[in-house]
Amino acid sequence: MLGLTPEQLQFLLQGTGWTLLLSLMGFVGGTVIGLPVALARSAKSRWLRRISSLYVQFVQGVPLPVIMFVVYFGVSIYGFSVSALVAAAIAMTLYSSAYLGEIWKGCLMAVPKTQREAAECLALSAPQQFIYVILPQALRIAIPPTVGFLVQIVKNSSYSVVIGFFDLTYSAKVLNNATFTPFAIFTIAAALYFAICFPLSLFACRFERKLARSAA
Repeated sequence: MLGLTPEQLQFLLQGTGWTLLLSLMGFVGGTVIGLPVALARSAKSRWLRRISSLYVQFVQGVPLPVIMFVVYFGVSIYGFSVSALVAAAIAMTLYSSAYLGEIWKGCLMAVPKTQREAAECLALSAPQQFIYVILPQALRIAIPPTVGFLVQIVKNSSYSVVIGFFDLTYSAKVLNNATFTPFAIFTIAAALYFAICFPLSLFACRFERKLARSAA
């Protein structure tokens, strides 16, 4: 394929597997932290909103490669040693949690106020209102943008090359240095990224259209 040997193609596929693993770790970690961030961003407490807003603004204001550098090299200052995978996963978790927190905060706020008022009329407690009324509707609204952001997680995982993590971009870089055939190698790498991201984008678009039809 484009002049690559089966062994070289297998090397790229190994990098693809690590890209998928890092993306999954970043998404799961971002979900665990992002949900509390979303709840804090939409809380009634002004201090919770301010603290969570500061966290989101800080993470969004720092480039992802810099976050990876800080995690990978900064932790060693305190006598700890982390692998490139762990450092990249932590950085991707911080990055994902800030953006997912904002996405989900918007989804929570998008639930019509009348739904909250109806829940109050049914004498539901605040936790019951959230679990049985607000959360199910917010989850439905959140699926398209969440899947869409998952595409960004996959693509931005390529920044882990700056700390030497063996992902698809790193494997393509290594092969290019060995074969000096950048067009062939990076064309295949681009095709592999597309093969991962396009189905996710397609699913997000289709679900969003379905959601719009049902709302109409």
